[in-house]
Amino acid sequence: MECDDVDEFPMLGDGQEDLGATVASRFRNSQALEHRHLCAAVEAMAQVLKDQNLPPSPTAYFAATMTSLERQASDQSSAADDEPVAAALCTFLSMVLPKVSQAVLRSKWEATLDSLVKFLKRNSVSAGTAKFGMKCISYLLTTGDKSNWLLVESAYGILLNYATDRRPKVRKRAHLCLEEVLRSYQCSSILVKASEGVEKIFEQFLLIAGGSNFVGTIGKPQVTSNGANGAMEVVYILNALKVIAPLLSKKVISKLLPHFQLLLQLRQPFLTSHVMSVLHALCISPTAELPASGLADLLGWLCLVVFDDQKSGDVIMFAARVLQHGMGKVHDLDQNLCADKLPAIFHSLAGVLAFQHEEAIHGASEALQHLVQNCIDEEMIKQGLNQLNLDGAKPAPIERICTTAESLLGHEYNTAWDIALKVISTLFEKLGESSCFLMGGVLRNLADLQKLADEDLTCRKQLHKCVGSAVAAMGPDKFLDILPLNLDCEELSESNIWLLPILKQHIVGGRLKFFTDNILGLVDRLHEKSKMLEVEGRPVASRNTQACVHALWSLLPSFCNYPIDTAQNFLDLAKKLRASLLKELDLRGIICSSLQILIQQNKKAQEEALDSLSSLEQVEGLEISLAEQRAKSRYNSKIASENMKILRKISPEFLSTLFTIFMSSPQDKRGYLQATIADIASVADKEVVKHFFIRAMQKLLKVTQEATKSGHARKSSMEVDGSNNEQTTASTRAQLLDLAVSLLQGLDVEAVNMLFAATKPALQDDEGLVQKKAYKVLVGILKEHGDFMTNNLDEIFELMVTTMPSCHFSAKRHRLDCLQYLIIHILMTGEERKNGGIAFFLSEIILAVKESNKKTRSRAYDLLVKIGHCLEDTENGGSQEKLHKFFNMVVGCLAGNTPHMISAAVTGIARLMYEFSELCLSVPDLLPSAFMLLKSNNREVIKATLGLMKVVIARLQAEDLQKHLKSMVDGLLLWSADRKTHFKAKVRLLLEMLIRKCGLEAVKVVMPEQHVKLLANIRKVNERKEKRRNSVSQDKLDETKSSHSHATTTRQSKWNHTKIFSEFGDEDDDDSDADMDFTQTTHSGIMSSVPKSKSSTLRSKNVRKSNKRLPDDLDVLGNEPLDLLDKQKTRSMLKGQQRKGQRSDSDDEMILDPDGRLVINEDEVGHSRKRRATDNGIRQDIDSRSQRSGQSKSHATSASLSKASNKRQKTAKSGWAYTGTEYKNKKAGGDVNREGKLEPYAYWPLDAKMLNRRDEKRSIAKKGLANVMKLSKQLQGKSVRQALSEKTTAQKRKQKSHNGKNKRKSS
Repeated sequence: MECDDVDEFPMLGDGQEDLGATVASRFRNSQALEHRHLCAAVEAMAQVLKDQNLPPSPTAYFAATMTSLERQASDQSSAADDEPVAAALCTFLSMVLPKVSQAVLRSKWEATLDSLVKFLKRNSVSAGTAKFGMKCISYLLTTGDKSNWLLVESAYGILLNYATDRRPKVRKRAHLCLEEVLRSYQCSSILVKASEGVEKIFEQFLLIAGGSNFVGTIGKPQVTSNGANGAMEVVYILNALKVIAPLLSKKVISKLLPHFQLLLQLRQPFLTSHVMSVLHALCISPTAELPASGLADLLGWLCLVVFDDQKSGDVIMFAARVLQHGMGKVHDLDQNLCADKLPAIFHSLAGVLAFQHEEAIHGASEALQHLVQNCIDEEMIKQGLNQLNLDGAKPAPIERICTTAESLLGHEYNTAWDIALKVISTLFEKLGESSCFLMGGVLRNLADLQKLADEDLTCRKQLHKCVGSAVAAMGPDKFLDILPLNLDCEELSESNIWLLPILKQHIVGGRLKFFTDNILGLVDRLHEKSKMLEVEGRPVASRNTQACVHALWSLLPSFCNYPIDTAQNFLDLAKKLRASLLKELDLRGIICSSLQILIQQNKKAQEEALDSLSSLEQVEGLEISLAEQRAKSRYNSKIASENMKILRKISPEFLSTLFTIFMSSPQDKRGYLQATIADIASVADKEVVKHFFIRAMQKLLKVTQEATKSGHARKSSMEVDGSNNEQTTASTRAQLLDLAVSLLQGLDVEAVNMLFAATKPALQDDEGLVQKKAYKVLVGILKEHGDFMTNNLDEIFELMVTTMPSCHFSAKRHRLDCLQYLIIHILMTGEERKNGGIAFFLSEIILAVKESNKKTRSRAYDLLVKIGHCLEDTENGGSQEKLHKFFNMVVGCLAGNTPHMISAAVTGIARLMYEFSELCLSVPDLLPSAFMLLKSNNREVIKATLGLMKVVIARLQAEDLQKHLKSMVDGLLLWSADRKTHFKAKVRLLLEMLIRKCGLEAVKVVMPEQHVKLLANIRKVNERKEKRRNSVSQDKLDETKSSHSHATTTRQSKWNHTKIFSEFGDEDDDDSDADMDFTQTTHSGIMSSVPKSKSSTLRSKNVRKSNKRLPDDLDVLGNEPLDLLDKQKTRSMLKGQQRKGQRSDSDDEMILDPDGRLVINEDEVGHSRKRRATDNGIRQDIDSRSQRSGQSKSHATSASLSKASNKRQKTAKSGWAYTGTEYKNKKAGGDVNREGKLEPYAYWPLDAKMLNRRDEKRSIAKKGLANVMKLSKQLQGKSVRQALSEKTTAQKRKQKSHNGKNKRKSS
């Protein structure tokens, strides 16, 4: 053990124990010499106190220790021999002082401090004595008198002297003690004197070092001259200043900064590093008082010293961090001074992006973004805009910064363009709308970069994001003034069509007037151009123009994202939107989504919910751009109210239009129309909504009456041909019910009652579609109008009971939604008389978990879980007893009469046990009953029970599983040999889960003898898997462990019916139980890809290598020199040079006509194919000749293989084997049919019905394709001639039979 262990010695709290005995017991067994001396000194003092009949209190030990120290200080003759004793006494005194009462210390404070100062001023003081002596002085200075500098000057000088000691541990202790003392002096009058002491000793050693070769002696402590000593002492003081500089007074700090500047001018990396560390400590300290001018000058020198010399990557990165915090400090102290110095600092940091050090580039990028965000303020931007309007004025600071940002797009920064674009994006966001005046040149340069080829621009994604930042900052109108779309030009390739997706994604806070006047004006011009192209016989160009029209319309939702002129200009836009809704079918979705965005945002703003939304986004970690924050900040409740007035004003016209469109639209086009009608109804006047609602109800009543009459007539006349009429009537009724659901948010109580009355007969209708829509109406009523449930509980309850037998399977999911609101309402309100209804509906819910429809099954699971949580909620009257009672009701369903009911009950129990793990043991007989079910002969019951076992194993603790392990294993082994429905694989998986949970030995004990081999096989397979995992290289393993060392967190997975009750048992991996266990610790696989941290990518050896020099043989047109300051010419020349020498094959180039259609010259294609075939033949002939001399006996055996490979090579590479030239028309273009051959090309048109989720729709679409596949199977393996001959024979037979029938009829 070392003496440093005494520092971690646990101090006693109350000071009443025998401190000497405690220290002796702590270090008695230590072999360290320092600890032995300590124990001897303590035992000697304890014996003295005992002889004098004094209690072993801290005060007594304090007096005895000080007496011994004074004796040691007075005896100068044996100082060297008694040094271990002195060290032991100082060590013990540092332990005693905190235990001594403040009253005793105040009385003996001055005498104790003087004694310690005299003791430490001796010539030969050991490291242990100095360390613990300084610790005692530090404690006395921090707890004693802080008003009289003369009393503490000598003791403080001791700490300063030891701060430059040659012994590292002593020097470190002195630095820590100085920090403690200065921190305690922060609010006292002697802080200035203490700070001046640090300044004097620093200047003293600077003068001493100045008389020698200061630079040559840095880092050479073995030199003993005064100059060398002074140089090293300067370094020691710099190390101390890293800790104590923020605690010094402002006056002293201002005097130290010029000295730091002189040290930087020496351009020595060792000194520069120390100075940067001190400067960084000053800049990051919130309490340090710095002079703004001195700090700004020092930061300027730091740029010159570090960046001009291109130090190592680590030094540059640290310097960038110092500049980042330093300029932030200057901005806080003096904004005007920061504005003057910022352009130079920004320019220096920007130059780092051209360096080769990866870590330096990232450090400079972070610093640049930080400077933009924190050092550029509104006053600075305003000043720059004012100077732009003055003729002959020098560039403003913000203008110089923008010029530097523009230079980052030069060729010398091409390897760091991805980093530079982030800086420019940040600058766009900070400048906001002012960027259109300051960053126009940057935007044009970004457009020039877009024209580069992909091999010249690898950061196109970052480029588009940067352009998007410009769109969000400037606004679309100002952005398009600088960079217009030019969609109405002659050639579409000359336009900026690539901007449309960027505009769509980043427009926020735009102007609706700009869209109405400019965008829709451009749309009208493109419409005219498309018609003209169609007349001219250019259909492809016409379609391209129409595509541009649709792309322009797709900008409408973005313009409706927090627009700033809704109240002023939406009325003009609304007229054009209504006209487009009626005429343009393809634009209805875009217009409806835009209206929804506009209404929803204003509703949230009017309800003052924007603040809560922003806080939610921050909590969830969602990034929100600065432009969106600005747009949201404009939407206060006043502006939202004005916007809502306009939206309410135009709602009748839009409702009328949407009603008309909705009733004439097919079913797959009504979704967005229904959502839009619902949003408009939520903001419209109640009377307006009621008017449209009554119209819909009148139509519904009329259609229902017609359906009833037609149904009675069909029954009376036994008609069977009215199915089409019946389907049309049912579809119309369903459509009107959907319309009623859309209007629910705007209906009053009277209208809701009317709708409920109209819905009740539809719940018992024979048509499943009508039932489904009726249940959706009822769900909407219960969701939107909470009071309706309270006022009509009995009627709703009776209705749900009555309609249960006649519920159609397609309406089951929506019926469960109704039951959810009904049951939870009964539980929350405590309706005791309705509690029996829960048991009545429980069997229906349990059976629903076995539905084949996935959504219905999921809804049944959710309903069980929500009921459980409602009963468990103690804040609303719930309790564990109620939850257990409900669980017992579910368990009671195991007594069902049919296997289907029993398996459904087992499935419901599994879901509840998965959600509420404590329910596993709440019913004592549950698990034994489940084990008994494993003896059943019904496979449906067995499948559900195995799923329950999987949940039990995953959710129960190992000690609880041990109690039922024997019965569980015996029950599972009953199906270990059953291969049908994969029961064998399921049992094996469950046994593996048991082994992982309880251990192999525990399972082996209860395993029957005849099945022990199964355990052995499982163990061997697991060992093989473990070996495969351990085969990963040690480097990757270490990297993965370090990346995942802090990623082991508890997670909560979701219920997965397929994984638990799947027909297949092999799809679950070894960690399938981990997917269900909430307490399972998540460990990613060894071989999984781990995202590297930022620090792992920043390595000093990683450099961005590129040739930033222009090539020596650069071709220049004529004798005119190349202007290197012209970025466009430089890029074009480099682009040509990089592509020079590449193989240009005219065969691979596509030729397009003016309309954009592909032009194929069949003659050239044929010649090129022949030429390639000839070249291949010549090449193969040469190869065969060169290898002929070396042929061996194996040539005969390999001839057939080489022939086959040559044939495959010709077929795959040259492509001439199956060209289809036999169908070529020699007289004209195109293909022709040939006798005895199949048709040259066959197409099967795509049908959208093939993607429909309904089986009957898909079957209709697949019918024709099935015939094609059937025919292809019949002709499989036959040649073309055989297939055609069979087809001809079949036709002849059909014709012959047909002729025979006609003859018989005629006879």
